[in-house]
Amino acid sequence: ELSGDSSLTRQQISETQMIVTTPEKWDIVTRQGEGRAYTQLVRLVIIDEIHLLHDDRGPVLESIVARVIRQVETTAEPIRLVGLSATLPNYADVATFLRVNPKKGMFFFDHSYRPVPLQMQYIGITERNAFRRFQLQNEICYEKATMQRRNGNQMLIFVHSRAETGKTAKALRDLAMENDQLSLFVKEGGATQEILREELGSVKNADLKEVLSYGFAIHHAGMARADRELVEDLFADGHIGVLCCTATLAWGVNLPAHAVIIKGTQIYDPSKGRWAELSPLDVLQMLGRAGRPQYDTEGEGIIMTAHSELQYYLSLTNLQLPVESQMIKTLPDHLNAEIVLGTIQTVSEAVEWLSYTFLYVRMLKNPNLYGISDKAAKEDPTLKHRRMDLAHTAACMLERSHLIRYDRRSGALQSTPIGRIASQYYISHSSMAMYSRHLRPNMADIDLLRLFSMSGEFTHITVREEEKLELSKLATRVPIPVKESPNEPSAKINILLQAYISRLKLDGFALVSDMAFIQQSAARIMRALFEISLRRGWSSLSKLTLAFANMVSYRIWRSQSPLRQFKNVPEIVARKLERKSDIEWARYADLNPSDLGELVGVPKMGRTLHKLVHQFPKLELSAHIQPITRSTLRVELNLVPDFEFDINIHGYVQLFHIIVEDVNGENILHHEMFLLKNTGSEDEHTVVFTVNILDPLPPSYFIRVISDRWLHSEAVLPISFNKMILPAKFYPPTELLDLQPLPISVLGESALVKLYNFNEFNPIQTQAFHHLFKTDKNCLLCAPSGSGKSACAEFAIMRMLVNDPQGKCVYIAPKEETALHTYKDWSARFGSILRSGQVVQLTGEVAPDLKLIGEAKIIVCTAKQWDVISRRWRQRRAVQAVTLFIADDLHFLGGNVGPVMEVIISRMRFISTQKQQKQESQLRMIGLSASLANAREVGEWMGVSSKGLFNFSPKVRPIPLEIYFHAFDQSNFASRLMAMGKPVYNAVMRHSDSKPSIIFVPSRRQAQLTAIDLMTYRQSIEGDTFLSKDVDADGIAKIASTLREPALQQVTTSGISFLHDGMMEDDWEAILGLYRDGAINVLVCPVDICWKVKIVSHLVVIMGTETFDGRERRYVDYPIADLLHMMGMASRQGIDSSGKCVIMCHTPKKEHLKKLLYDPLPIESHIDHYLHDHFNSEIVTKTISCMQDAVDYITWTLLYRRLSKNPNYYNLQGTSNVHLSEHISDMVETVLGDLEASKCCQLTDDGDVSPLNLGMIAAYYYVQYETIELIAASLTAKTKVRGILEILSHASEFSNLPIRQGEEKALKILARNLPQNLPESAQFQDPRTKALVLLHCHFSRKALSTDLRTDQKRVLCDSINLIPAIVDVISSNGWLKPALAAMELSQMVVQGLWNKDNILMQIPHFTKEIVQRCEAYEGEEPIESVFDILTLDDDVRNDLLRLPDEKMADVAVFCNNYPNIEVAFDVQDADDITASDPVQIAVTLEREVDDDDEDEIDESEMGKVAASLFPKEKREGWWIVVGDTKTNSLLSLKRVNLLRKQKAVLEFMAPDEPGDYNLTLFCMSDSYLGCDQEYSVPISVAVGDSDDDESSSGGESN
Repeated sequence: ELSGDSSLTRQQISETQMIVTTPEKWDIVTRQGEGRAYTQLVRLVIIDEIHLLHDDRGPVLESIVARVIRQVETTAEPIRLVGLSATLPNYADVATFLRVNPKKGMFFFDHSYRPVPLQMQYIGITERNAFRRFQLQNEICYEKATMQRRNGNQMLIFVHSRAETGKTAKALRDLAMENDQLSLFVKEGGATQEILREELGSVKNADLKEVLSYGFAIHHAGMARADRELVEDLFADGHIGVLCCTATLAWGVNLPAHAVIIKGTQIYDPSKGRWAELSPLDVLQMLGRAGRPQYDTEGEGIIMTAHSELQYYLSLTNLQLPVESQMIKTLPDHLNAEIVLGTIQTVSEAVEWLSYTFLYVRMLKNPNLYGISDKAAKEDPTLKHRRMDLAHTAACMLERSHLIRYDRRSGALQSTPIGRIASQYYISHSSMAMYSRHLRPNMADIDLLRLFSMSGEFTHITVREEEKLELSKLATRVPIPVKESPNEPSAKINILLQAYISRLKLDGFALVSDMAFIQQSAARIMRALFEISLRRGWSSLSKLTLAFANMVSYRIWRSQSPLRQFKNVPEIVARKLERKSDIEWARYADLNPSDLGELVGVPKMGRTLHKLVHQFPKLELSAHIQPITRSTLRVELNLVPDFEFDINIHGYVQLFHIIVEDVNGENILHHEMFLLKNTGSEDEHTVVFTVNILDPLPPSYFIRVISDRWLHSEAVLPISFNKMILPAKFYPPTELLDLQPLPISVLGESALVKLYNFNEFNPIQTQAFHHLFKTDKNCLLCAPSGSGKSACAEFAIMRMLVNDPQGKCVYIAPKEETALHTYKDWSARFGSILRSGQVVQLTGEVAPDLKLIGEAKIIVCTAKQWDVISRRWRQRRAVQAVTLFIADDLHFLGGNVGPVMEVIISRMRFISTQKQQKQESQLRMIGLSASLANAREVGEWMGVSSKGLFNFSPKVRPIPLEIYFHAFDQSNFASRLMAMGKPVYNAVMRHSDSKPSIIFVPSRRQAQLTAIDLMTYRQSIEGDTFLSKDVDADGIAKIASTLREPALQQVTTSGISFLHDGMMEDDWEAILGLYRDGAINVLVCPVDICWKVKIVSHLVVIMGTETFDGRERRYVDYPIADLLHMMGMASRQGIDSSGKCVIMCHTPKKEHLKKLLYDPLPIESHIDHYLHDHFNSEIVTKTISCMQDAVDYITWTLLYRRLSKNPNYYNLQGTSNVHLSEHISDMVETVLGDLEASKCCQLTDDGDVSPLNLGMIAAYYYVQYETIELIAASLTAKTKVRGILEILSHASEFSNLPIRQGEEKALKILARNLPQNLPESAQFQDPRTKALVLLHCHFSRKALSTDLRTDQKRVLCDSINLIPAIVDVISSNGWLKPALAAMELSQMVVQGLWNKDNILMQIPHFTKEIVQRCEAYEGEEPIESVFDILTLDDDVRNDLLRLPDEKMADVAVFCNNYPNIEVAFDVQDADDITASDPVQIAVTLEREVDDDDEDEIDESEMGKVAASLFPKEKREGWWIVVGDTKTNSLLSLKRVNLLRKQKAVLEFMAPDEPGDYNLTLFCMSDSYLGCDQEYSVPISVAVGDSDDDESSSGGESN
């Protein structure tokens, strides 16, 4: 049930199958974008009583039906409409309106089909005196009732007010007593009497109690549900003879009776404020209750009415009047709802929408009634002019009320915030206009109530004579004074609302129904006023209106005890609490149960009160603030729920408003909603937002967090500014000079000129050209993305190639994708003028990379790869030989790759000064970046002079970019995205001019949904596709049919496509190819691939600027670098004269985004949080050997330059040298202390630092120090594979795996079906659990979703780097079994198998069935290893495998690559081993190669691993281990890479005790299962020499 009484949460709605609701409620649900999340699941709409179209509520039905039919047309998903109605003369029109096929779908039954014929009586009453008329009516009723009872029939008497039911029933009972005819109604001593007496006990309603035992009953909507149901049951069972009820029984409950009396036809209508005649529909509905189909042969209907009205009712029940539309009266409000929903955006669309209404159907049939002359109707058969007039008039009215913006020239209609509020809260445009005129920021209760009472909703309410006395009595009892006299309607409304909140009892019936009417509208009007005041940024009014909205819904005043908001607090206790007003509400939480019991004087209540006080929503706040610029402040607000969350009281979710207000509490500087879900009621939550800093600087701001539904639930946090130091002012950007664009011939060399396919450089390239190409000075170039900065970097490379034959250039990018694009581009272009192998991309593995660097001229890599290589720059000549260092995308310094970039740039800067001191060749530094606010500090840090600094403003683009912002109010993320659907389509239609467009969406799933939406919108609205006219549709269909995903095939044929990270490589290429050729015009991409796609377009739409982060369980903003990059894609150089970008975001974010995107970007250093690993690596390479070195190291960073410029950002309290040096010393001490605690380095008392084994392992494998600490702490001598797997998955490297929306559920399901259980402590929102599940799935070869596959690739690549580090930590402890287990784990990761699986499963295409056939094979030799497959005869093998040829080829490749290694070893001086002396074993590994293949084999191809499930190319590695299996001790370990042949010498100390030992030599692969070998190595240890010899021999050996 979804009605005024019961609203459902989204969760309940999504779980339900059938919703029963009123038209108004469904209108509200479907007119909000929020509701669309579930309304689009609806497939059947049944509209009962559709003849209500004639009623005042008719327009609502019209707008619902029109909305449904238009939804069907736009989404192409069918919804069935079924209408049920009483008999109507113009039923055919209703059928047309519902789009019914008249031959099949229309059924009409007239009166003759009544299951029970109806005999009618009409009684006209001429009596004028009200009292006598009442008596007379009762007597007639009684007379009819006795007649019916004599025949044993039941009857219904319909009266027209709730109070009247009781009065009538009592009057009838009294008449029965007078006439002594009670036995007619209840027989003495019968069963009925007993039953009625029993039931009497449970009755709550006083009137019902009085009459029930006499066989009379009453029924109306004001009774308790239990009472109503009891009456319905007793009547249905025949125990009640006469039931007096109101019309609700006729409409809502299907209770037939033999006879029906309608007692009077006048009804009080509060919306009109007077007595009115019953509507014909009501009369028919009531008469419809006469006659019980299975028992009666006829029913009786009796109408009592005033004599003057007899004629009307006679005609009414015989001839009927046609149903007409009432739409015109409320047209503006319904039009506004559609504009807000986004279904109408121009006047012509409004005209189109009108053609879906019942109004249009009737205007065509009966034009005169709707003010259309016959002549006009003839000239304009579709009535387009009339509809145009209606739409234009309605739009003008809405514009006058400021609900929409109406551009008369283009006919565009755009909703305003006020219009959205009006639609959401169902408020008429006239009331909204009145509110916006009269609202003032500092209104008090009195003014607010006066404004409320002037609402348009209440214009019909008048003050009657009989009410004046009661109203003036009430006026003295309500708490807030009313200025007007009680005779004014506005005073009446004001008094009644206060009486309602105060729970005062009323006498007069009319007042009760007026009060009910006012109360129904009060809560939503107050909510609307709250929204308006929020939009206007008025703090005190917002708090007041929100409080009033809650006062109305709870019916308590602010001065009353907050505990009254709970259902079960006794009145007496609440009163006692209110008398103790000296104790503040905030202090209640500190009282214990006995204190509370004492306080109210009811000790028993203490525990209950204590529980309630602690269930009252309360949040603890703390905030961390950082100034970003002089005008923006970043606030990180932490909220900790401090109450017991109970679903029965709090529901599934509690809403809070976060409001930041200025020091006077007048203006709202920021507002956003915070949702506290029952699942997160224990956790700390973080909300990050930015606030403008006002000028001059105020002393403080206040952050208020106010509950949306609870009075007095408010937390305040003052933010003081008296210690705040604002960052230094930024320097203005570089002017773009008006220069003549340079032709490309200025490069001089013809080979260089050929590298470009355009004729002249753009203004930015022209201005920087001289500095880059004609000098060797450092340079920093900051310009918006898409301005051709990479060409500027190429100038510097060309200068190096021309002038310096020994030169080497390193280009680093923060993102792998950027590096890959650059490498592809440069290897094609520069590759044409250089030798092969001179343009290289690094792989991330040290040995091969050093080889590449040695030969290359241009080296492309990511920041991390260069960090690995350049850490040991003192030993690596190749790193010192670099002469040109280009750092791209420097604005990433503020992001998560920032610290690594900062370290390598600082390091290169340090190397360049070292080279200058030695007068070696100079190292030139070039930086490229988006526009930076603090480019000057970045430049100084990189050693750039002021002449070499080009920092252009973001507004300066070679191709101008028009940016449009579109804000959405929906606070729910999914609803917000749904609301963006149609606007995205409109943006593409309006801005793209059928040029290419790219749309960025938050997730992969959304990309598919958006592409399908765009396709259906285009087909339903324009009737065609996005393919351009001259494109070969068949060719595209042919390409589309080769794609793997069905959804992709479908959208591609209509000129739209989407990409995502998990796609097959060839699908990806096919779609990008179609896009580049112009066959596809619209491309939808998830935001996470914005760096991977290298494309440009005319229009970029960014749909939403947040994405879900499962680790923090909240939505986080896109990194600003990503936004800038996406915007930069909207520039097609040489094609467009301008690009366009539409950004759709959540309303609270809009101002902040504008600031970030229009102004240069301020970047701060984040290295202070990531110093540990960098310090550790520098300690290992001896760059840092004491505290002072570490402090010097920091002075080379950008952090050092920013500390003094924005001290508060880094928690610094001042900018003097003392402050700085103390801060840096503290930082260094903390970091080195942490490293020492984790056993990575050793500190002496005088501040010297030396590396320890764990530190060296961490630095060598590029593993975070926390991971190494965790590995060392978790391993034991008994750890098995499973334990190592858990340790591996807990590595810090995995802590930033993304967790997307709904992935917790998916991971739980995967975990249930895994062969091994996860540890008890596993939390599914923890990325480390995710890593573990993904590894398990990899070993079990489980199919995963696309997103999880992408994550799994990442986990595998990281794991293969972490496992050798684990092996080294184990070997330094000297444990044998865990080391072998870790090596096995490495094989499992590469091959994707469990160590207990059959090793044949690692052969490609092998399935369980093939392996079973091999196991069952009965030949001379059983098939146990990969080699056995090779030795089989061809026909036997074919029969066992049954694979097609191309798969057989893969099997052959694998088996031939499978390593067959000969191991030879020799214990040196085996006869001369003495205790505690070193022993050496020389081991030789040799790969066996078939003699036939000897000549063909390419050395470089050797050792490549065949592993179809491992995501990247891997080379074989081998561990050679010597250990003693008896004692589980590992004596020596070496890791080798093997091409053809490899020698290694293992050295270890002989055991202390002399004797014979049997050691074991293991040769373990890191990539293949089943090719490990072990050999026993017997050694004999003799007694060592005597001590004096030892000291001398020790001297010699040293």
